[in-house]
Amino acid sequence: MTNLLGEPPETFLPEDPGAQELASGTSARAVASEHPDSVLAWALLAQEALDAGDDLEGYAFARTAYHRSLDALRRNGWKGFGPVPWSHAPNQGFLRSLAVLATGSERLGDDAEAHRCREFLHESSPEAYAQLV
Repeated sequence: MTNLLGEPPETFLPEDPGAQELASGTSARAVASEHPDSVLAWALLAQEALDAGDDLEGYAFARTAYHRSLDALRRNGWKGFGPVPWSHAPNQGFLRSLAVLATGSERLGDDAEAHRCREFLHESSPEAYAQLV
């Protein structure tokens, strides 16, 4: 079924300021310290904390990644909804932030937030949802 009102255009974020350092093996903690605007670094920090069982820290890092993502999305034309393709590497920090925020929320007992984040992830990128959930 086609939406007769039209879909919003895909959003393509610019390169994450910490992406090259992360790709070269610099730790997410070091990158986030040097580039606090690196959504990918915060999302990776969140995943590391959750993997270590540090749920509160993981949630806080994920929340930081998520809010920095929303700022970046809005600066790049996003209107609060619409596709954010996983295939565009700079979008992956945002999409990862949703997945780790869902996990962190669930671990802290906030099931409604976990559900909302997973729905948001699926609506933004079904491909990311399949990769991350």
